[in-house]
Amino acid sequence: MIDECASTVLESAILLCDIGNTSLHFFDGKHTCRMSVEHFDTTVPQAKVYYINVNPELEAKLQERSNWINIKPYVETAKYYESMGIDRMMVCEAVDHGIIIDAGSAITVDIMDHKTYCGGFIYPGVSAMQQSYANISSRLNDSFNFELDLDKMPKNTKDSISYGFLRPLYTEVMRHNKPVIITGGDAARLHRLFKSARVDELLVFKGMKQMIPRIASC
Repeated sequence: MIDECASTVLESAILLCDIGNTSLHFFDGKHTCRMSVEHFDTTVPQAKVYYINVNPELEAKLQERSNWINIKPYVETAKYYESMGIDRMMVCEAVDHGIIIDAGSAITVDIMDHKTYCGGFIYPGVSAMQQSYANISSRLNDSFNFELDLDKMPKNTKDSISYGFLRPLYTEVMRHNKPVIITGGDAARLHRLFKSARVDELLVFKGMKQMIPRIASC
């Protein structure tokens, strides 16, 4: 079943699509919608769909559709590293200079310096880290305090686990002294920690959009 919003997006002339393991995230230039991989019919969009994909099972179906265009072959992957995910490459393509935090199931942090990729690291996501504490002891099964004063040592359990998770991340990001851009599902929560950062929920699509002229010229 396709809802009204998704139907409107899928009728657009050109679509961008970020495909994960469980969902497809579409953007038509104005609106976004998500659909389940399990129930999605690749024949539905009639427009050109420029996509990135981390789902190998779906890739075979997409290659049968002439209007689905995989962006990855057109990316200058040599400036990144071999095993780097295409979604990380795309957010980097969208930023000329700054440090990018993509807060999803894992938190990826990547550094761009005047269009040059300088490297990055992968940190446990919010949910994964909360679960790791809970696995140690039920007494540590608590949510994180993103309003924590990181200049003071904690004096209670909630703030102690929050400090252990947030302080290393904050210190590593801020020591590079670059503008911070946050994207991903937990962007709003991390923005409470990185108050001067810019939140951009469409960052991956902005990177993908930059690939279209390159694809058209090939």
